[in-house]
Amino acid sequence: MKVLYIINNLTKGGAERFVLDLVTFLDKEKSIDYRLAVLDDINDYDEYDISTLNLVNIKYTPYSFRKKNYNAQLEKLIDNFQPDIIHSNLFLSEFVTSLDVRTNIKYVCHGHDNMHQFKPLKFSELFNKKKLLNRLDFLVLKHKKYKKVKTHFIANSKHTYDYYKRNVPKNQKSYVQIVQCGFNYKKYFVPKTNTLGDKLHLVNVGSYQPKKNQTFLVDVAEVLKTKGVDFEMNLIGHGSEYDLVKEKIAQKGLTQHVFQRGLQSNVQQWYQNSDIYIHSANYEPFGLVFLEAMAAGLPIVTLDGKGNRDIIENDKNGYLFEEEKAELFADKIIEYTSDLEEYKRLSNYAQDYAKQFDVSTKVKELVKFYESILA
Repeated sequence: MKVLYIINNLTKGGAERFVLDLVTFLDKEKSIDYRLAVLDDINDYDEYDISTLNLVNIKYTPYSFRKKNYNAQLEKLIDNFQPDIIHSNLFLSEFVTSLDVRTNIKYVCHGHDNMHQFKPLKFSELFNKKKLLNRLDFLVLKHKKYKKVKTHFIANSKHTYDYYKRNVPKNQKSYVQIVQCGFNYKKYFVPKTNTLGDKLHLVNVGSYQPKKNQTFLVDVAEVLKTKGVDFEMNLIGHGSEYDLVKEKIAQKGLTQHVFQRGLQSNVQQWYQNSDIYIHSANYEPFGLVFLEAMAAGLPIVTLDGKGNRDIIENDKNGYLFEEEKAELFADKIIEYTSDLEEYKRLSNYAQDYAKQFDVSTKVKELVKFYESILA
């Protein structure tokens, strides 16, 4: 079986980590021959040996409505490799597949989130240039690809599945399926000592963007400080909201408690040195970071991001709050770390729960999915 994976780039993110773990595992398998095509050569992953992967750079030129759109590198790659399946990851990669559509190939679109380009445009949004262009992208994709070939849409969660079912073209609605992501469990697993020190260590991992909502975690830190908790909160990542969060930390007088650690290549060590994983996103299509943290034995305290409902079992591997209230969030952290036996129970269950998402297990599920669409 030959599979061509396409992804925008290798920046820090759940989709990118999933694809890298996937092809790294496939390197050891004989049943699938693969190529990984990236649209630009950005790579933020020092921990992966990219040189060992079947990776091809495809320079993407932005789409133009004024001329014929063509990608010679993509055409050459398809001609030479002759894939049975082309599996795109994220919207831009899916859009690129429309530049060279072939009826003898099976197509898989893995959005990894609710691709907003698929959502119908409201009348009030007609003068919003960004949303209008996004919708035009979808219409091009629909005309050039979805009217010609069947596309199988992979959803990571029930929330994303429902979104696709509502918004993909009518002729594609029956080809939506949930196939959850996997991760390298062994990389993050560490035998947990199940002890708690005098200082509480909290960790969050995520890009700084509005939907990740890290400013809420600063509010939580303020509550913890008010309650007299000795703690350290480490925020890992970078992005457009970084300075905004930094200002709020200083404004609240929390510079001795909340630390912005930037991008880290050794995230697993931050998990291993922490007690609780905290997450504030108000939209999270799935959440590989939850599973990575659980593998290290961390109970989760999180806001409802819709997609993460599928992997959080309240008071078993953590707790998911539907309301954005810092007081309740802080109280749950205190509750989980005030009783050592309770903490051990949560920690052990979290590790057992995360193991079912190991990439070796999820690759087998993905291969069965491939076999079903080829059949």
